[in-house]
Amino acid sequence: MAFPEPVARPWRIPFCRTVALLVLAGLAGPAYAGSLSFDDALALAVRETPALRAEAALVDAARQAVIPAGELPDPKLALGIDNLPIEGPDRYSLTRDFMTMQRIGLMQEFPNDAKRDARVAAARGRVAQAEAQTRITRLAVLRETAAAWIARDAAERQLARIDALVEENHLFEAAVRARLAGGKGNALEAVAPRQEAAMIEARRDELAARRQQAVAALKRWIGPRAEAPLEGSAPDWPFAHDALAHALDRHPELAVFDPKARVLDAEVAEALAAKKPDWALEMAYQKRGSQFGDMLSLGVSFDLPIFSATRQQPQIAAKQAERAALDAEREAVLREHAAMLETDFAEYQRLVHAVKRQHDVLLPLADEKVALALASWRGGKAELTDLVMARRERIDAELMAIALDGERRQMATRLYFAYGEPTESGESP
Repeated sequence: MAFPEPVARPWRIPFCRTVALLVLAGLAGPAYAGSLSFDDALALAVRETPALRAEAALVDAARQAVIPAGELPDPKLALGIDNLPIEGPDRYSLTRDFMTMQRIGLMQEFPNDAKRDARVAAARGRVAQAEAQTRITRLAVLRETAAAWIARDAAERQLARIDALVEENHLFEAAVRARLAGGKGNALEAVAPRQEAAMIEARRDELAARRQQAVAALKRWIGPRAEAPLEGSAPDWPFAHDALAHALDRHPELAVFDPKARVLDAEVAEALAAKKPDWALEMAYQKRGSQFGDMLSLGVSFDLPIFSATRQQPQIAAKQAERAALDAEREAVLREHAAMLETDFAEYQRLVHAVKRQHDVLLPLADEKVALALASWRGGKAELTDLVMARRERIDAELMAIALDGERRQMATRLYFAYGEPTESGESP
């Protein structure tokens, strides 16, 4: 049997590969009857991830806290007995002494307007902070889901190539046997195809484990649907370094500092408002014995913040220090993300060049080397080990091309989701 020259592209997925995918994906059960596209995975992650449900609950809690923030404190009900005699013939009597009164009173405190306004501003800032944190969590979920989907897709494309290599190796083994049957070569050559088959199976085991790891990572975000067969491919979102650098100030992890600053500014304002006196109004109805007239009392009380140097002023200074620390923290995070952008974009460019070089240079060279080694071996001018090594180099080149493309797509996804969820037009908000 003639051993045909290998064709690296396009690759045909054999029927046995389809059966293997069905087994690996666990399609025996009806729960995974549908396929899983890249967009499906992202939509499921947003809907199914518990972290986002937790963030939504925190946003709702923050919104509910705005309602009472500016309201007056609850009124206080006061009950008491005034001037109860404890000596003499009228002791412990509530009605015989004209000074004894049963009192029921109501008191309402009135914090100053500046303090109440500051509390409302702080509560609204916490709502914005919770919403900003939700956006960070959402983008992290989308980013990690996309990376897991791409990792699984790359592993499965490599497994598909392994299946094709198995078929090629069968043909290779048949060619070796035919050569030996024709009296050419030596008996040791019969071992080489089996050694290569074992090497291919070892690669299959490694890739199957990698695929299962990607499924486990995907399952964290979308649940059992992570076992469904994949459909389609991940998009190649366009972006440029200058556009990302220009959007650095709008990075979600930087955007959260604005509501944090609003909260601290409001807390500073509340600390300043504590230097202004609050006041309270109190009214009491006093009932005496039937032979005496009842009475009504009214009173107003005021706070006296006369020790502001040791009470209010240190609190104001503490909040102002927290505000200054927040500005410094924002600057540190900005520099961190600027450095991460340069590092990640440099890695992305390296991967772009590596993918292009692998497809345009290294894969064709590997195919050419296999063809030359095969021709030399058939002509008796080269050892079988030369052909085996050339085939292994081609296997490595083919699997590396798929792996590099997966890494490039993962890096592109991480860069894209770092600045916000892409819109329909492919632009980051």
